[in-house]
Amino acid sequence: MPGLHHVTRGGTPLTLALSPTVTLTKVSVGPGDNNAYVLDDGGPLLLVDAADDAATLVDVLGERPLGTIVTTHRHRDHWQALAALAPDGARLVAGTPDAGEIAAEADVPTPDGVWDGDTVPLGQEHLDVVGLVGHTPGSIVLAYRGPEGPTHLLTGDSLFPGGAGKTWSADDFTSLMDDLEAKVFAVYDDETVVHPGHGDATTLGAERPHLAEWRARGW
Repeated sequence: MPGLHHVTRGGTPLTLALSPTVTLTKVSVGPGDNNAYVLDDGGPLLLVDAADDAATLVDVLGERPLGTIVTTHRHRDHWQALAALAPDGARLVAGTPDAGEIAAEADVPTPDGVWDGDTVPLGQEHLDVVGLVGHTPGSIVLAYRGPEGPTHLLTGDSLFPGGAGKTWSADDFTSLMDDLEAKVFAVYDDETVVHPGHGDATTLGAERPHLAEWRARGW
């Protein structure tokens, strides 16, 4: 059974009203069922993860100017269309520890590095940046708190329905869980919606009861 905000590769994008002023369009691209998100406040658009399939992303963007492209982390499946879209003059943004590798691997100018406490402008509003170490050294979450409704988190590959993102060592897993608990679950309420880098959405309220279980299983 499809979960919250389900989309399929090659299917129709899903557009949601995050607030009276901002919409989010979600589309699945690439063989990894990567989610790309377009935030629209009425001005230049903001794209989160130019993951793959530039033609599909261009269709979703339409005739509107693209102002900013945020890459949530350095893994290739989240930036394969970045070089194709970057020449339009959009500002590139990524977590500071991952920005240099993204630039080198994707063959684009080095994105502006951001981390805890930074913001990414979205017209007259903004997205808060949360840095999470574990899935990669420089993974980031973008938090949108609108004038009405729940907070929305774009979490890349650091948080999914059912668990934290993949890690490659016990130390990395502990780091990611520590950051998720301190910077995400301790800060945002249960109504907060999680928009991950792959698959369906969830809420912090649905995931919070399972944090000890995740710790115990080690993934």
